[in-house]
Amino acid sequence: MQKIIKIALIAIGVLSAILWYLLPSSDMPAAEAASSGALNTMFIITYLLLGIAVVVSLVFTLKNLFANPQGLKKTLFVVGGFLLVVGISYVLASGTDVDPEFAAMTDESTVKNIGMGLNVFFILTIIAILSLVVPAVKNMFSK
Repeated sequence: MQKIIKIALIAIGVLSAILWYLLPSSDMPAAEAASSGALNTMFIITYLLLGIAVVVSLVFTLKNLFANPQGLKKTLFVVGGFLLVVGISYVLASGTDVDPEFAAMTDESTVKNIGMGLNVFFILTIIAILSLVVPAVKNMFSK
């Protein structure tokens, strides 16, 4: 299996080097360069490799997750906590705090979703900082 993977990687590397050589020159207009066959083929290879990496990482993660019941339990708690943070953030987002100048460009639900995303970021940042500071302070006073 490893031999097949090595051969496939070498073939992809050689193909990519050939396509790199066939890329359009820098003085070509962007519209023509974007329709280049070599460029499109390189994008296809990139998407293919990215898809393979995502699928393999998900498969092995799920395999290891279900092999260890304690790990699954811990993961479900973390996912539940994240969903709780998202729910709290959605409730806290108002959706009306947009400048009147930009109000015509968007609707209330979009503004509420953006506010929710910002609230999630802020809450998770606070949790991360507290998870670093609290043990350090505890350790400092326990000695």
